[in-house]
Amino acid sequence: MSSAFDDVLAANEDYVRSFDLAGLQPVAARGLALVTCMDSRIEPLDMLGLKPGDAKILRNAGARVTDDTLRTLVLAVYLLGVNRVIVLPHTRCKMASVSGDAEVHDTIAARYGVDTRSLEFHTDNDQIGALRHDLERIRHHPLLPADLPVLGALYDVDTGRVTPVDA
Repeated sequence: MSSAFDDVLAANEDYVRSFDLAGLQPVAARGLALVTCMDSRIEPLDMLGLKPGDAKILRNAGARVTDDTLRTLVLAVYLLGVNRVIVLPHTRCKMASVSGDAEVHDTIAARYGVDTRSLEFHTDNDQIGALRHDLERIRHHPLLPADLPVLGALYDVDTGRVTPVDA
C-alpha cells in the first residue's frame, strides 16, 4: 500500500545510515534564536554560517513575532541557552504581498470553500513596519531580559543576502 509520505520516509532511511548528530546538546551552542519564515527558499543554517545545534530556529508564515513566538523565545532564553535573537523575514513573501488578512480569507473561501476567519494570519504589506513592530514586541516583553540583543534583517531570496534593517 502506497502512502503520500513514502518519498520522505525512504529519504529518512538514507539519512539514518549517515546520521552523525547524536550527542548534540539541546541548547543553542551559539546562543542564537532565529525567527524566520516557513518559505522553502530559506536555508536558515547555511545562510548564516550555522551548523546543527548552533541556534533555535522558529519558523512561521511571514516570520511574525506572534504570542506563540514570544512564548518560545522565553523558553529558549531561560532554558535553551539563547542570548540573542534575529527576526528575519524575506523578499517576495506572500504574507507581505496581500492587502490584509481579509484578502487571504476571501481567497481561501473562494478557491476551497473553507472559512478561515477564526484564524489570524498576521499579514502586513508594510513588511519593514511589521518587522519593526515585531522587534519592539521582543524588546519590551516583560519576561525577556531588557538587554537581550535583537536584530531585524531582511533576507533576499534572489541573492541570498541578509541586510540588517533595525539593529
